[in-house]
Amino acid sequence: MHSLSYGVPDPNETSSRPAVAEITLATSRDVVAARQAVARILKERGLSAVRITRFATAVSEITRNAIVHGGGGKISIYLDGRNEYLRVECRDEGPGIENVTLAMSEGYTTAGGLGKGLGGAKRLSHGFEVHSAPGKGTTVSMSVKL
Repeated sequence: MHSLSYGVPDPNETSSRPAVAEITLATSRDVVAARQAVARILKERGLSAVRITRFATAVSEITRNAIVHGGGGKISIYLDGRNEYLRVECRDEGPGIENVTLAMSEGYTTAGGLGKGLGGAKRLSHGFEVHSAPGKGTTVSMSVKL
């Protein structure tokens, strides 16, 4: 198991609560649905358009990765117990990430893209965590302060 963590709220505090929304990820339409769900929740909580766009872009990146690299997956959206953070957890059961540190580095790509996906999503989030094991898939958790 390979993991990296950057300031994610305690998952026990959010995972024990029911998800605000869950979306199965299989097509690009599901990426749009995930982005729109997050944007709607953040807008309801009064975040600025810039903050909404930043985090929704991060959600687009990780959901697209789950489809392209993981063969699909699921995204769950949670609020923490104090309603201070929105946490998004994206899971797939794909081949996993061989080297999470390398995958997070600027310009690294396995699919011929720009290599901004995981690192860019981390930069657009307040908290960011990746757990991956070869052959067992990847889980990315990210959060935004409300």
